Amino acid sequence: MPHPKDNSFLRQGKDYNTLICYQKAKCIYDITYYFTHHYLQPSDRTFDQMIQAARSGKQNIVEGNIDGVTSTEMEIKLTNVDRASLHELLEDYKDYLRNNDLVQWSVDSPQAIQTRRFCCKHNDPKDYTDRLPSRSVETICNIAITLIMQEDVLLKGLIEWQKRHFKENGGIKEQMFNERKKHRGY
Repeated sequence: MPHPKDNSFLRQGKDYNTLICYQKAKCIYDITYYFTHHYLQPSDRTFDQMIQAARSGKQNIVEGNIDGVTSTEMEIKLTNVDRASLHELLEDYKDYLRNNDLVQWSVDSPQAIQTRRFCCKHNDPKDYTDRLPSRSVETICNIAITLIMQEDVLLKGLIEWQKRHFKENGGIKEQMFNERKKHRGY
């Protein structure tokens, strides 16, 4: 006879498409793709590195979400790899601004405040890509920086949730052992 809580064993990953951090990561990737193809030379090593860092920032959410079904440890590691990739990308945007005598907006500047408000409410890549052709390279970099900083906050929160989930439910071996005990009636 199946145990009434069998449906809780091995939680299934949430549809990652519904995760705000995944949606923002897609925006970051699409902005980075546009930026690299319009402002960097394909032969420049930074071209590939930025695209790969942005891609990693998106793909590790997917992989961590799926791996998290059986390995909370791997889920947390991949989420942190995601953060590390995005921090690498953040530095590339800051370097571009600095090396091209462009301005990284101060956190309390009107542009930064307006951009933060926009980025908080918009998680569809088209909200950005449709507007990029009319934006300056300085603005594009600052939008990317803003999104990366917001994404970092979301990922830190996700790691905290993952840690709590592990504390409350244990790892896969504990869950399997407990389910086996329930099944045997212990």
